[in-house]
Amino acid sequence: MAGLKELRNRIEAIKSTQKITSAMKMVAASRLRRAQLALVKIEAYRECLYNTVSRILYTLRVQAKEQGKELEKKWLCAPKPQQQKYLLVILTSDRGLCGSYNSSIVRQATARIEELKASDKEVQIICLGYRGYNALKGRYGDMIIRYDASVVTDGVFYEEAVALADEISEMYMADKIDVCEIIYSRFISALNRDVVSEEVLPFDISVIETGVNDMEGNAYYEAEPCTLDMLELTLPLAFKEHIYDIMINTQASEQGARMTSMDNATRNATDMISKLTLRYNRLRQTAITTELTEIIAGAEAI
Repeated sequence: MAGLKELRNRIEAIKSTQKITSAMKMVAASRLRRAQLALVKIEAYRECLYNTVSRILYTLRVQAKEQGKELEKKWLCAPKPQQQKYLLVILTSDRGLCGSYNSSIVRQATARIEELKASDKEVQIICLGYRGYNALKGRYGDMIIRYDASVVTDGVFYEEAVALADEISEMYMADKIDVCEIIYSRFISALNRDVVSEEVLPFDISVIETGVNDMEGNAYYEAEPCTLDMLELTLPLAFKEHIYDIMINTQASEQGARMTSMDNATRNATDMISKLTLRYNRLRQTAITTELTEIIAGAEAI
């Protein structure tokens, strides 16, 4: 009977765990839907902003061509003469229970750090997410200049993207860094993600200039007070939007990974409960049969 009691307690414990994993799965699914909705909503803003910057850049290129010059890359788009100082921004989560989500990002970050060190580059690290910080501080603690909570714990806000964009752009303009890369998980679907190390500074304007060469013959646009001033205003907005898009992808990837992990855990708990219940019933049946046999044997002896 002790075996039966132990099995019964174990089944009840697994059922309690199953309720928790099922609830976490539903919460992650809800947050994933919000992140996917944010990805859809931001498309219209991104398209309008990128089109505006593209038209400004096209106008400036035409003006430079008429003057026999080439449009110079300035501000955040201008590459540094020597790309020696690298800043890696690593986006992970604060909590586990999301499968290989954090470990995949940490592996990618470790490989990139070692690659840069082998090339004699100076590396600085910003960890946003305590899981990434705890995994990297042992080997690269002297390189970590700042660590903080994950940007997606309570959902992504545009102000957080602006703060991060301002921080790294100020370091870039002050010549504290030559290149900035963000290592994160790019969202594909709830089941699929790609861990990438994306260079965000110097800002690649080809990301913005989609279709810019096809604008010849379109309507004429005039900017006030001047086209160059408009570029100074709109280009940082495009950069901040790009950072925000990375954060939204991070949020969707984390919640997708957590939903999948909790779904697998719930299924495994169901299988374990089924197997333990079958074992419990067999033991109980054996115990009852043994008791009946003893009673019958005792009655016959009398």
